Amino acid sequence: MTTHAAVPFRHGLLSISAAAVAWGVGGAVAALLLRTSGLGPVAVCCWRFGVAALCLALLPAGAREAAGPRRATVLTGLGLAVSQCAYFGSVQYAGLGLGTLVTIGAGPVLTSLGAHLLLGERLTARAAAAAVPALGGLALLVAAPAAGPRPALGVALAVLAGAGQSGLTLWARGGGSARATTGAFTTGLLCLLPTAFVEGGVLPAAGDPVLTAGALLFLGTVPTLLAYRWYFAGLAAVPGTTASVLVLLEPATAALIAVALLGEPLTPALAAGSALLLAAIAALAREGG
Repeated sequence: MTTHAAVPFRHGLLSISAAAVAWGVGGAVAALLLRTSGLGPVAVCCWRFGVAALCLALLPAGAREAAGPRRATVLTGLGLAVSQCAYFGSVQYAGLGLGTLVTIGAGPVLTSLGAHLLLGERLTARAAAAAVPALGGLALLVAAPAAGPRPALGVALAVLAGAGQSGLTLWARGGGSARATTGAFTTGLLCLLPTAFVEGGVLPAAGDPVLTAGALLFLGTVPTLLAYRWYFAGLAAVPGTTASVLVLLEPATAALIAVALLGEPLTPALAAGSALLLAAIAALAREGG
């Protein structure tokens, strides 16, 4: 990964905040594409990876992420493919707000438990206590009315997306090298292409072609290529605890857009479940700093 020396703390805060907001907006753009373009979640993910890989390949060599070992590149690409494709599927079947909140909520909980079981990290009282509101929040979210047509499937895919992100984190903690490189995005693209053709192809079948092209270009650049670079640059100056809390801007952004622009309902169960879930994540973030 490219190093980012002497990044001011305030700039680091802004970089990570911008990345989190970009990821939240990216979920909204993906939800819009799934509604209007005729593309399925796998095809949208293919475009996201393809655009990001192409943009990275066109960058000067000094501006790219370091390639790293080939095995690390393949594993990172597989992890990104599983997590991102499952996330887009959760958005399609459960709605943007619910899919994003469950994905973001499941990741830290699974990471904390996995670090304890697989890496021997101590599971402290605070981490164990944080699991209680997290599970309660997830239960409320699952029970809440969803905006998508198949909420149970959407929630299952959201948990799978969180598990994919958790797996990459645990692998990196265990000595692996997870980097968002051209090779990683290309690996993810090649893994998903066969499934995309089975799903219905990778070419848009409906909607305004100009708007669809613009949305796909935005999805591959801002919430993928740029957001990852902003995030890693910010980590050079901001402690992990603070970064984990700032990333909560992603579900907040996605939920706001879902309610304000996409017409998804804001029910008491969704609001209460979100509050419990975000509180649990904040507690886990303080634990991991």
